[in-house]
Order: sequence, then C-alpha cells, then structure tokens
Amino acid sequence: MTSTNWSIGPERYDTPDATALRVDYYHDVASRYYRRPITADEIDDGILNDGLERLSPPKGEFVVGRVDGKPAACGGVLMLDGERAELTRVFVRHAFRGTGGAGLLMDALETAAAGLGARRMVLNTRLDLVEARALYARCGYREIPAYCEGPYMEIWYGKELPAAGRPPGSVRKRVGGGTPLA
Repeated sequence: MTSTNWSIGPERYDTPDATALRVDYYHDVASRYYRRPITADEIDDGILNDGLERLSPPKGEFVVGRVDGKPAACGGVLMLDGERAELTRVFVRHAFRGTGGAGLLMDALETAAAGLGARRMVLNTRLDLVEARALYARCGYREIPAYCEGPYMEIWYGKELPAAGRPPGSVRKRVGGGTPLA
C-alpha cells in the first residue's frame, strides 16, 4: 500500500466501522493465542464482554484511523485514576501496516489521554504480540512492574505524557493529502 492519507479521530466504539475493526482485532489476537482460527461465537463473546462502553469522555476515548476514508486502525484509552490512563485495543489492519499509521494512532491516543487529564500512560500485553511490543518501544514505552492481573497479561509498559495541550475530544490528525487538524 502506498497511500499515507491517514485521518484519525474519536469515534464511538460501537459504530459499524469501529465494530468491524474490533472484530478484526479479536480475530488477530485470539487466533494467535489459541493457535487456531477463532470462531464467530468467540469473537461475539469477546466483543460483548470487552467493557469498551467505558471508553467515552470523561473517563475514556476510542479512536478510529482511516486511510482514504477506509477504516484501518483503532485504539482506546481509559482513565484508571487521576493521573494514569490505560492504552487498550490498539490495532492496525494488516493491509495498512507499514504506512505510518501506527505511530499516528499512538500520538492520537496519547493526546486523548492527556486531554482527559492523564500524566502517564500504562498498558499490558502478551509476549507473543511482538509487533505491538515493538511499536510501544518505538513510541518510548518502557517495561514497568505489573499494575493489574489477568489471563492475557504477560508484560506491562508505561510512559510519561507531555502536559495536555487540548481539551478532551479534540483529537484530530491528518497526514498525507491533508493538513494537520487540532
């Protein structure tokens, strides 16, 4: 893919585009975990019980990235307390990987977290999700002690965020054919 016309902005987690991205996310991470194709029922169960309804201001934000208008990526942030936000459900569709969108997505999520009042971003992931771990390292995340427990949590990362420069809900990024929007 040669296009780099990414646009990233807040969107409800349950829109058709956001839901399709979440289905692809679950298919990707669960198939790796179980080492077999995941079933439609397992995907439905994952989406039904993922708790993303919390990813709405003032406690969270969900964002969708698009390339030339096509849904290509998603992610969310959730305030854990007055200073920490958790990064969750970061995903770029395979067809759009390598186009620069992952870094833009991370920037948008960090901006959203800072806008919600976070001073630090934390996340947990699995060891087998090597692409995600490489992305987090490229974006300045460092390994930290565990801050939560769960069956799919094997490594934890954190990063200090710059001071908020925008109010919640103002996340908008565009690259390629457009100009940055703030």
